[in-house]
Amino acid sequence: MWLRQRVVRAHRTLNCYGLYSSFMACFVYTIFGSCKDVPVGPTAIIAILTRETLQKSDLEPDFAVLLTLISGCICFFMGILHLGFLLDFISGPVSVGFTSAAAIIIATSQVKDILGIHIGGSKFVEVWQNIFEKIGETKLWDTALGISCIIILLLLRKIKDIPFMKKAAKMSSRAQVIMQKSLWLLSTARNILVVLVCGVMCWLLESHLGSSPVRLTGHVKQGLPEFRLPPFQTYHKNETYDFVDMVSALGSGCLVVPLLSLLETISIAKVFNEGKPIDATQEMLALGVCNVVSAFVSSMPVSGGLSRGAVNHSSGVKTTLGGIYTGLLVLVSLQFLTPYLYFIPNAALAAIIIAAVIFMVELHVIKPIWRTKKIDLIPAIATFLCCLFIRLEIGIVIGIGINVLFLLYASARPSLRVHKDTSINGCEYLVITPDRSLVFPSVEYVRAVISKQGTKQGTAVPVVIDSTHIQAADFTAAKGIKSLTEDFSKRGQPLIFHNLKPSIIEIFKGVKPSGLRCSSSELELNDCLKEFSNISSASMNRY
Repeated sequence: MWLRQRVVRAHRTLNCYGLYSSFMACFVYTIFGSCKDVPVGPTAIIAILTRETLQKSDLEPDFAVLLTLISGCICFFMGILHLGFLLDFISGPVSVGFTSAAAIIIATSQVKDILGIHIGGSKFVEVWQNIFEKIGETKLWDTALGISCIIILLLLRKIKDIPFMKKAAKMSSRAQVIMQKSLWLLSTARNILVVLVCGVMCWLLESHLGSSPVRLTGHVKQGLPEFRLPPFQTYHKNETYDFVDMVSALGSGCLVVPLLSLLETISIAKVFNEGKPIDATQEMLALGVCNVVSAFVSSMPVSGGLSRGAVNHSSGVKTTLGGIYTGLLVLVSLQFLTPYLYFIPNAALAAIIIAAVIFMVELHVIKPIWRTKKIDLIPAIATFLCCLFIRLEIGIVIGIGINVLFLLYASARPSLRVHKDTSINGCEYLVITPDRSLVFPSVEYVRAVISKQGTKQGTAVPVVIDSTHIQAADFTAAKGIKSLTEDFSKRGQPLIFHNLKPSIIEIFKGVKPSGLRCSSSELELNDCLKEFSNISSASMNRY
């Protein structure tokens, strides 16, 4: 009996974590945030990352609250240290793969409520395997309600785009505006309308029949959360966990969750800021403070939400003060409306989530990626598959790793354009143009290509290195250039560096190369080539 009571209490507490996460961050971001359209609160992606972090070791909700504090501290210190450049390593294709996989995982996790069955498992394949094993236990009324709600939500989503207003020429302009605004409101409020209608229906069934034919949300703890320190110690599986043990149990989630919450928030700010620059440092500091303060009210990690941001933007929100309105509504709901949440069907909530996340699967970006740079599909697909079939955090790390490998390969294998030219004096020479700076991964490759091209032309043809794009070099590059100049000197073939920056010349001179010749203008280059031509002619005459 005591175990059953404990489970019921835990279930009631868990139902409140989403609401506890929805008000404090709104107030804090109003003060510290910089983008009016970023509503900070619980989001689908951060929620599923938090769930995966906790389900690794079947952790208690206390760990989620501590994760919120840790995420806030990491975001805050990243802002102080100006580490926003780290987010630049998460490319667009990687972000697309991650978001699409997360959307499918979220939708998959809701299928059980649509079917009205109880299953376990957290991984994509495991969940579907369990669904097929228990498909015979499907509840007809839950399924009918869930599918109906999905259809209604999708129809209401499109109702604001109905073009009949253009045909209604007889209507006054004011009536047209009112009608258009009404359709927009109906479309935007579709989620709450479905919840209200389904909740009222289930309440009437409970009142008249004594029970509902569909599964209900159940009791939700009423009242505001206590303002208290986050748990630095907890009791889990008959063991006492101190702060270090809790952080160890959370593992990679302590880094993945804050990084992804920052990426999500800054990406949303860029979408709705209409081309204006985003102060990434300010957003990091704001999100950090939001998470830290939210941890004192038993919140899960929070970040900016795309769907709520779209509502804010289309509603004409002018400042970040719009968050106060949202926060107050959540507080009123916690204090007075939680008893009525009992009657909301699980199938209706699942339908709302599925109808929202299916549009996060970004299939529409495949064509643009294919048209622009096909190789970018590799990190996108790899991230998607690894997130879907392994783990979300592992998938995004693999995607970033593939991108870094591409960057390293491009750094180690620069493009060298080779063509022949003729000077004013009629001297034919070979021009080799590297397309980027010389750094240690690419030195041997560049040296090999230049040596090969010079040898192919013979010692009678000078080689000119057009150094216009060489903006930086290092010690390894200087050593490689020294060896290169010595190779050309031994076979008596001129090697000239044209348009080399003075700072790069000083780096090369640091290793004391023999035979380093440079020209800073076309006149100097022609003089060098003329000098070589005269020497060659004198040698020919001598023989």
